[in-house]
Amino acid sequence: MQIYEELVARGLIAQVTDEAEIRELINNGKATFYIGFDCTADSLTAGHFMALTLMKRLQQAGNKPIALIGGGTTMIGDPSGRTDMRKMLTREDIDHNAECFRRQMEKFIDFGEGKAIMLNNADWLLELNYVNLLREVGTCFSVNNMLRAECYKQRMEKGLSFFEFNYMIMQSYDFYYLFQHHGCNMQFGGDDQWSNMLGGTELIRKKLGKDAYAMTITLLTDSQGKKMGKTAGNAVWLDPNKTSPFEFYQYWRNVDDADVMKCLRMLTFLSLEELEDMAKWDDSRINEKKEKLAWNLTAMVHGEEEADKAQAAARALFTGGDDAAMPSTTLSESQLENGSIGLLNLLVACGLASSNGEARRLVQQGGIALDDRKVDAIDERVSAEVLRKGVKIKKGKKIFHKAILE
Repeated sequence: MQIYEELVARGLIAQVTDEAEIRELINNGKATFYIGFDCTADSLTAGHFMALTLMKRLQQAGNKPIALIGGGTTMIGDPSGRTDMRKMLTREDIDHNAECFRRQMEKFIDFGEGKAIMLNNADWLLELNYVNLLREVGTCFSVNNMLRAECYKQRMEKGLSFFEFNYMIMQSYDFYYLFQHHGCNMQFGGDDQWSNMLGGTELIRKKLGKDAYAMTITLLTDSQGKKMGKTAGNAVWLDPNKTSPFEFYQYWRNVDDADVMKCLRMLTFLSLEELEDMAKWDDSRINEKKEKLAWNLTAMVHGEEEADKAQAAARALFTGGDDAAMPSTTLSESQLENGSIGLLNLLVACGLASSNGEARRLVQQGGIALDDRKVDAIDERVSAEVLRKGVKIKKGKKIFHKAILE
């Protein structure tokens, strides 16, 4: 099976502009393609997995990836999927985040002479003359068509700033620039980027009279409809200092039953033959599937040794064994008040809730236990004496955390 057909079989392709041409290019290793990553944080998240694994698959098939760091577009912010404007970052913050992205991407993509390249669109976007850009590119865009784009329509009710309205033009210009200077003939992204990606292909065709192509991948969502990469209101980071290998493993180990095979097909490099066999397994083996998913993805990001440790710790935890590898938060005396801390504040401090309001709902719904004792009082307090010994917090059925007083 060739790579295009494999992407289809894995359920990865959402939309393409010119299927026959795209199939021929990537099956024959003739695609030079890019995927953009805006630097809104100092770590990639589990939500970037789709793009990273796709780049790896295509590179292994002989195609050339361009990892485009959005140093310039991040200064505007993509309005797609947003109900409000993104926080504006400084150039220093963006440069720092871009360097963090580079280190993490190197685990997936083979950079080097004649291989994948990494570029930063700040190198050309920040040098543009606005009037020249309007004359060269602006005439190729219809405001009526732009306003019909899904990424803008969802913002119209609350208000869309002219600042953000420029994002589509900036992303389109990226493809135009890469086509001219790096021979990039294809753009990939999530299916929420379709309107922006079409803008780039049309710009190249109108200005240069040449063909360029776009293909979007299906965004993987969990059973609640939230985009992959978020759990308990917090992002699941690829940086082990932000999300430990154990927490990362647990996130995938706890994927909803209905999503396990989809995640295995889209994200792992297990063969389609093996996946076809796993799909026939009896329902009693669902946990075995989840362990395969969690171990493979943890190994990909953190290495096999860390994946083995995380798996062993998870198994021990659920059988009542040693909880030494349980994710933990160390509190300081300054976080206590009169020798104790309120339960709601404790949940927020441990990252188990994003706010006191969310923590309150968790407790009221019976979703919190302290040292295996279910807690239903929102005014519960945990003493310094208990914290010094270490208190085990259980959220729901599968999330465990330990809080310790230094």
